[in-house]
Amino acid sequence: MFVDKVKIYVKAGDGGNGQKAFRREKYVPMGGPAGGDGGKGGDIVFQVDEGLRTLLDFRYQKHFKAERGEHGRSKAQHGANAEDMVIKVPPGTVIIDDDTQAVIADLTRHDQRVVVARGGRGGRGNMRFATPANPAPDIAEKGEPGEERYLVLELKVMADVGLAGFPSVGKSTLLSSVSKAKPKIAAYHFTTLSPNLGVVDVGDGRSFVMADLPGLIEGAHIGAGLGHQFLRHIERTRVIVHVVDMAGTEGRNPYQDWVKINQELEQYNLRLMERPQIIAANKMDVPGAEENLAHFRENVGEQYPIYPISAATKQGVQELLYGIADLLDQIPATPLVEEIEQEERKVYKDEPVEEDTFTVRKENEIYVVEGAKIEKLFKMTDFNHYDSVQRFARILRKMGVDDELRRLGAENGDSVRIADYEFEFVE
Repeated sequence: MFVDKVKIYVKAGDGGNGQKAFRREKYVPMGGPAGGDGGKGGDIVFQVDEGLRTLLDFRYQKHFKAERGEHGRSKAQHGANAEDMVIKVPPGTVIIDDDTQAVIADLTRHDQRVVVARGGRGGRGNMRFATPANPAPDIAEKGEPGEERYLVLELKVMADVGLAGFPSVGKSTLLSSVSKAKPKIAAYHFTTLSPNLGVVDVGDGRSFVMADLPGLIEGAHIGAGLGHQFLRHIERTRVIVHVVDMAGTEGRNPYQDWVKINQELEQYNLRLMERPQIIAANKMDVPGAEENLAHFRENVGEQYPIYPISAATKQGVQELLYGIADLLDQIPATPLVEEIEQEERKVYKDEPVEEDTFTVRKENEIYVVEGAKIEKLFKMTDFNHYDSVQRFARILRKMGVDDELRRLGAENGDSVRIADYEFEFVE
């Protein structure tokens, strides 16, 4: 089964908790704090494996959670960092944030890696909070929560040659005749529902990867038929081989077919029109094909090479393969990848997050405080210890949360909610 789009959930590891401990050694009076820091949680990392060709594995496992860091120890021992969780994906995988629809990464090369969720840092042990005013602090942080998000993985097939054309023009028959690929072939539209890949041996020591892609129809660029599934894959091909039913067995005009498909490619992505194109005039063994080919040549002119073939009888197929291989020899394999990387540098740069910002609003009789820094601080505070609670309240005062609550009318004893917990406002 070929799977080219999945939605998954990833959760990086939480940081380990800091330790609250004191030195208790003989002959060392008032040894002071000795609680170590927690270890960092594991990151979620995607890595390209060129041996993979589909996202099928993600159909059966859709949740990925990295290990948390080890807790800090006494005697100032730091907890161990957790190992990263490395998830293998095929080349051509595009990673999209499901909430924002922003593209996180476009993975094209073997062993290329990207961190999609970062593990939380370890909480600080009480030795980190020692000051001349408080040499024996009773404070230790909890580990920072790891990032979590829903992702959409889209696979764009990495092939040298993509077969384009209307349904039932003979793309699958051509692929099966030139490679060992065995695509499903039947006399109805959309027999091919997903891409089929085949390695083509030209016969003179050269070879290339050919993709038989689902057929296009008018309106494909806006998602009609299998439009987006098809067009997503053709973006990656170095050469487009446009297969045309020159016999017009479906009652359509071959030249109009060619024009309409090119219009769909152009409206989906203008850059596709810059891609080298070869025309395979198929079904030349059917009566009427020769007359249609002559008319086709008059309209197209010399802009694109035209190869008369019959995929069923293999007539002219070898000449087509030589023509494709010669064209591939003239096209470097790297520009497309470099183009993708340039877009990656422009589009996928993380924007700085203003963590110090917060909002306070009144919801019925409860004041709700929201803000990334406040919520993170809340999760890392151990409310079982008085010193930790005092530190939490002190930081909120410095940020101006108390002043904002008073401005909105909060009085002594009113309820204040942070995350899922409620507190009393105390003057």
